[in-house]
Amino acid sequence: MSTEKRAPLDRERVADTALRLLNEVGLEGLSLRVIARELDVKAPALYWHFKDKQALLDEMATLMYRRMVAGAALDPDDTWQERMLKANRGLRAALLGYRDGAKVYSGSRFTGTDHAREMEENLRLFTAAGFGLAEAVRANATAYAYTIGFVTEEQGVRPLPGERREGYDVTERARLLADFPLSAAAGAEIFEDYDRHFEEGLALIVAGVEARHTAPSD
Repeated sequence: MSTEKRAPLDRERVADTALRLLNEVGLEGLSLRVIARELDVKAPALYWHFKDKQALLDEMATLMYRRMVAGAALDPDDTWQERMLKANRGLRAALLGYRDGAKVYSGSRFTGTDHAREMEENLRLFTAAGFGLAEAVRANATAYAYTIGFVTEEQGVRPLPGERREGYDVTERARLLADFPLSAAAGAEIFEDYDRHFEEGLALIVAGVEARHTAPSD
């Protein structure tokens, strides 16, 4: 008879298992039943911790966030521009670590207050730089929405690094759109070199926030 002890079944263990399975089955294939099978428990045991799949996604997003910020100390000497770049680069990197990572993260509600420390420090940096609170929130929310949207589209083509979904061959796309030369040539600007394109878009947002923040008021 085995004397091996199982780790207790708690919310974090379930969320950790779900994140591991995510890379195998994707968000569509992830269910409480699949997770229960992996944990070798009955599905009803999971409903004790999560009333539905969205509650599980909330916990998964929270765990993703905790892992993202673990050991990543905020630099008090950052300019607001540096902080915005660092935060969104870090978010993209974290989301790309999981199949459908952006879809899991988007719209989920954190289950704790872990995020409040970083949020408070971030808003303090922006307001110290002369931003009003509403202005600081809108600037950061815009950059966040850009990153989430960018990674959602990126993972629609490349679910994981090194993978590429069928139907996104740029050469074939150009052949099909031969009668529309500009649209054909745009394929490489849409479906290739995501790192460069992300940085260019993020730089546009930072420049736009900077221009609006420094513009003289009427």
